[in-house]
Amino acid sequence: MQELAPGDLERLLTASLAARSKAYAPYSHYAVGAAVLDDQGGVHAGCNVENAAYPQSWCAEATALGAMLMAGGKRAKAVLVSGPGPDIITPCGGCRQKLREFGDDDLLVIAADPSGVKHTWTLGQLLPASFGPDHLTNNPTKPS
Repeated sequence: MQELAPGDLERLLTASLAARSKAYAPYSHYAVGAAVLDDQGGVHAGCNVENAAYPQSWCAEATALGAMLMAGGKRAKAVLVSGPGPDIITPCGGCRQKLREFGDDDLLVIAADPSGVKHTWTLGQLLPASFGPDHLTNNPTKPS
């Protein structure tokens, strides 16, 4: 399991909760925020954005990963996902696969709500035996 540098957990929590406050969730009323810590130490946040055509909605983790890429980040070290509580929130299956694209099995996945951190896993625990970019022989990012 990767270790966070001092202050990283607080930065992730602050960014995720701030993003959660911007969520557009008029249908489910379930606001979600996410913050991704990249391999350069940057924190990138996102919120869920719902749509009247439900399948067209997108998750907070996807928004945060997009922000990471736009800022030049390449790899995720940790993600903190915040929901309304009291139930512990985890990334959906699609977001687990999206996280796998930019992180390894030891990527930290942290669940929180407005009262603070509730649980931590690794991506490998949430998505065991996953399929990722390293499985593809034509992947330009695969180490030779």
